[in-house]
Amino acid sequence: MAFTIAGIVSVLIWIYLLLARGGFWQARKHLPGVLASPQKSCRIAVIVPARDEAETIGRSITSLLHQSGIHTVHIFVVDDASSDGTAEIARQAAAQTGKSSGLTVIEGRPLAPGWTGKLWAVQQGIERAREFNPEFFLFTDADILHAPDNIAVLAAIAASRPCDLASFMVRLQCGTTAEKFLVPAFVFFFFTLYPPAWIQNRRHKTAGAAGGSILVRTEALDQAGGIEAIRSEIIDDCALARAVKRNGGRVWLGLTEGTVSLRSYETFGEAGKMISRNAFNQLNHSAWLLLGTVAGLIATYLLPPSLLLAHRALPVALGATAWLLMAATYLPMVRFYRLNPLWSLILPLTAIFYMGATFHSAIKFWAGRGGEWKGRAQDRLP
Repeated sequence: MAFTIAGIVSVLIWIYLLLARGGFWQARKHLPGVLASPQKSCRIAVIVPARDEAETIGRSITSLLHQSGIHTVHIFVVDDASSDGTAEIARQAAAQTGKSSGLTVIEGRPLAPGWTGKLWAVQQGIERAREFNPEFFLFTDADILHAPDNIAVLAAIAASRPCDLASFMVRLQCGTTAEKFLVPAFVFFFFTLYPPAWIQNRRHKTAGAAGGSILVRTEALDQAGGIEAIRSEIIDDCALARAVKRNGGRVWLGLTEGTVSLRSYETFGEAGKMISRNAFNQLNHSAWLLLGTVAGLIATYLLPPSLLLAHRALPVALGATAWLLMAATYLPMVRFYRLNPLWSLILPLTAIFYMGATFHSAIKFWAGRGGEWKGRAQDRLP
């Protein structure tokens, strides 16, 4: 009887996720589609915080300087105490494109108390960019290769929806075994927590964004209290989206195929660090939420295949049904990343890895090393 009840619960969970959570799993639905061309040019200041990004920043800046469309774009790179020549490589990339006038490199000031390193760099970029009098800010990372129309498409989304913050979850690298195992699931789990349809709905409190490519109206940013309002946030992209939406702004989040992250994860250890860096912060550093999350992951992802080991027909059938619903829900993201459809069946194994990464995140936090990035532990106990 207990196995049958567990099977029914498992099936109901996946029916809910499939039908009643904003269609988060429909990857193609989250692409921007065909958009009308904007009727007027906008001034857009691109803010790029950079700390030891010599490997990728040249390609990133080149892609930003080659943007199409009618908008006036200026790039502000904030060099956050890099030791690898990041700033000079950015300047060289601009010179090689013949567009040095489109780039301003700012030497970052020492980290201010109460700020995360990235947001302190972003704040300095905003302060300098005010001289440019932008209508929009584009916040991006130094490891993002932008499609030629990336800024134009985001601006068109902001104009046509209309919305005050438009963000793309950029396409992550998915070539190594570790990436195939973990990356589509990362986006899938993110959209499970932040369904794009709910984000776009003004009546729904859910708000989220993806830090690789965020376009926000200057006025909306100011009304939300500016970057200073979220200065200590580790998951700063979603915090910014919440602040904009809380202050009456409209928010849009979607997928893009053309704008990609250049950061690769060769091993499971590298990918695990990426996952665990912010996981416990997402749970508000609560041990109870940690235990509840693990219980939820077990019930949602591990229970269906476990029921196949039962020796009674009904629990086995229910477990198989739940697993098939799980695979069907995950399949669109697997296909978006151009993987063999059979990868949709391994989500239970991936969930085990994510559980381990979440526990690792909690341990790092309790050890005073939470949110480690480029030599800084940014998520610490007060």
